[in-house]
Amino acid sequence: MRMSAPFFSRVCGVLTAATIALGGVALTAPAAQADIPACTKMVQHAGVGVSDAVTAACTRGVHNDLRGCVNALTEAGVAGGAATGACRMAANPP
Repeated sequence: MRMSAPFFSRVCGVLTAATIALGGVALTAPAAQADIPACTKMVQHAGVGVSDAVTAACTRGVHNDLRGCVNALTEAGVAGGAATGACRMAANPP
């Protein structure tokens, strides 16, 4: 049984659209948001309040800029060891 060209094209188009849509969701959904809370929670346990600077620093950690993350957290008042630990939490998926 042979499929007609318009039917085949339509099926390919639908499958391609579904693949792009699902792939985009998988690539963008959990990466940044999933690890920032772990980082900020560790900062809170170190006795420092979560501010915009802390969230920005943790975001650097999520993007594997560990040195920038640690430096920014240290500037925000987080002790060195806690800053390093928080940034590692941000960089590693749960």
